[in-house]
Amino acid sequence: MSECLRARIRAGDPEAFAELYEEYARTVYNYAYRLTGDWSTAEEVMGDTFLDAWRGREQLDPDRGTLKPWLLGIATNKARNANRGTGRRLAFLARRPAVEPVADFAEETAGRIDDARRLAAVRRVFGRLRRTEREVLALCVWSGLGYPEAAQALGVPVGTVRSRLSRARARLRRLTDQQLADERAENATAHTEPQRRRGEQSDETAFAALPIQQITEASR
Repeated sequence: MSECLRARIRAGDPEAFAELYEEYARTVYNYAYRLTGDWSTAEEVMGDTFLDAWRGREQLDPDRGTLKPWLLGIATNKARNANRGTGRRLAFLARRPAVEPVADFAEETAGRIDDARRLAAVRRVFGRLRRTEREVLALCVWSGLGYPEAAQALGVPVGTVRSRLSRARARLRRLTDQQLADERAENATAHTEPQRRRGEQSDETAFAALPIQQITEASR
């Protein structure tokens, strides 16, 4: 199926490219959001990704299996260019009410999330990870790519993907633990301070739910 679709896309078949879009548009869109933290930017990244894919269709390798790594590789570069200030965007989103979780994974992972407090902490610290760490988590954890496919998408050796993912998981867990410790300390202090007046609200993040068990299990 993939090989046939590749051949048709390389030949410039518009219907084949429409099939590609239908199959992977949501995947690219959600992946772009993970890297940019902004729905509008993610939409631009998705559009630019498929535009570049069409323009570069003749360079598509005819024998590489699924087209997902190819598209996410393009999306990675587009997201880097579109949003150099990911941390600032996430900080802004953290001051807004939470949006609905992304449908492609939120429902199936909701039942596995036992610690809502840890989940919230993970949301808050994700933007503090390095760009390469966010990318490898987005590819391997959220987008479900294996090491070889993620390596293809990022244009790096498989060993680099493995080491980056290991470091990203470990660092995310350290940051999360520190965030939880800070919040516990703040809560302890808050007990001695006046209560919040009616109408005041606490900050919440807009970053979508993470599969906590997958992220942390390798660093236990």
